Amino acid sequence: MKVYINGRFYREAEAKISVFDHGLLYGDGVFEGIRAYNGRVFQLKEHIDRLYASARAILLSVPMTPQAMTEAVLETCRQNRVRDGYIRLVVTRGVGTLGLNPYNCKRGSVIIIAGKIQLYPQEFYEKGLSIITVPTTRNLHNAVNPAIKSLNYLNSILAKIEALNAGCEEAVMLNAEGYVAECTGDNLFVVRDGELQTPPLSAGALRGITRRVVMDLAREQGWRVSEPNLTRYDLFNADECFLTGTAAEIVPVVKIDGRVIGNGRPGPVTRRLMELYRALTRNSGEPIYPGRV
Repeated sequence: MKVYINGRFYREAEAKISVFDHGLLYGDGVFEGIRAYNGRVFQLKEHIDRLYASARAILLSVPMTPQAMTEAVLETCRQNRVRDGYIRLVVTRGVGTLGLNPYNCKRGSVIIIAGKIQLYPQEFYEKGLSIITVPTTRNLHNAVNPAIKSLNYLNSILAKIEALNAGCEEAVMLNAEGYVAECTGDNLFVVRDGELQTPPLSAGALRGITRRVVMDLAREQGWRVSEPNLTRYDLFNADECFLTGTAAEIVPVVKIDGRVIGNGRPGPVTRRLMELYRALTRNSGEPIYPGRV
């Protein structure tokens, strides 16, 4: 593997950043997880746009233009001969002092890793996940705003620990008002009475790119889509439930807090959306190898 760091490529064993980088010291930075399918990077512009929006929100100056960042992502894929894979794009505050002051960091660092990811075993896509609600709540908007895809993921990690300790792969996180926000790394959808529902961004849900794609696909099928505040009651009484995310794609959920969802199997709406999403990823995206796709 060759890793991109600040304009140069390094072999995996030689890819290093300073111990004084504030991304390491304080989680001060932003990131994106991106997928490549069939020689194309899926939704690349949307991911780049969200990266720069997150950076703007924390007053982080990204040391390259969006166009240069786009080309760096594609070149990292080429260097690693990626056709189907996962790309982690990271921008940190950069090297600074041991103090908190971000203005002591003179220049941000850009890291791009292109490899593979397998978030869930295949059986979960066929049979569905069993998940639980956990005590750790989603960050408040006036604390670490959930809309910022920052390197500070401790909120989600604590919830993930609670899920794993309970024998589950994923957890539902509520906000301070008790409404469903999202899962630790995925957006959440339910199907009820023929309508696709997902928590609003105001509840603490990330502006998920896969979330938006799924909503668009559902509307193209003529299905109703809404973003109401949801409670655990709404989850328990859903006809279907599934999670979405760049790494996860679309994964069905068949049990929440011990309650069986629907008939306990991935539902027809979920399965149809999985088919549509897979078809879209096969033929959509920014070509890594122009002329060869």
